[in-house]
Amino acid sequence: MEYKDLSTNPVSVVLQLVGAKWKILIIKELLKKEMRFVELKKNLGCTAKVLTACLKDMEEDGLIIREEIESTTPFVEYYLTDIGYTLRPVIESMQKWGKEYKRLRKLMERAK
Repeated sequence: MEYKDLSTNPVSVVLQLVGAKWKILIIKELLKKEMRFVELKKNLGCTAKVLTACLKDMEEDGLIIREEIESTTPFVEYYLTDIGYTLRPVIESMQKWGKEYKRLRKLMERAK
């Protein structure tokens, strides 16, 4: 497997790996549980093309695992790797900051 050339700036590395809107939302969903493609697509509301591209990138970057499940009707599940799970505090921080931002914006709008 060939790895991307990553920036020397740590913040840039994070943005390179999960900076796209859909990637961070995929991680947020997979922190809850493993999911099938259709379930992710439904929960996120993105196109199949975008989701496929993001999942492929994230698999190549070692953030998720794509597992083919053999059964009477075979299917694919996606789940986070150990490295992917290390993004939990990042997601939690983003959620906390987003709530605080919305609260502050309301206060600013009332003050006008």
